[in-house]
Amino acid sequence: MSTYALAEQSFNHVMLSGRLISELAQSHSTLRATTERSGSIVIVSAGGELDASNEATWRRLLSEAAAAADRPGPLVIDVSGLDFIACCAYAALGEEAERCRGRGIEMRLVSNQPAVARIVAACGLRELLPIDESVDAALSMWTLAD
Repeated sequence: MSTYALAEQSFNHVMLSGRLISELAQSHSTLRATTERSGSIVIVSAGGELDASNEATWRRLLSEAAAAADRPGPLVIDVSGLDFIACCAYAALGEEAERCRGRGIEMRLVSNQPAVARIVAACGLRELLPIDESVDAALSMWTLAD
């Protein structure tokens, strides 16, 4: 389990569907992910590569994580461990962020890679999908907004 600086938070793994666990565990899968929660906060930490070959798995992961998040959230998607992110992955993030917003949950993206921020801006997702440099920063921004 990951450790975040906000010591008062206790994180537990989110139970994902058997189908999603099976897809992530396949030997040819280039996507790795963990999903944790504390109260209404859900954090997805992704690693590996996101491309057209695992887009459906990525969308399922985002959907299941969003379903586990409660208002007011946030749903934090940490893509710092990804070596490659295809355009389809950004589209999925934007679509899920919009659905979350409709439910009163804020989705925040975590990445310290300048290319990620440039692509989010170029896709017109900057307002819908705020970017933080670390999970701790994303959680701090959220708790400051409360």
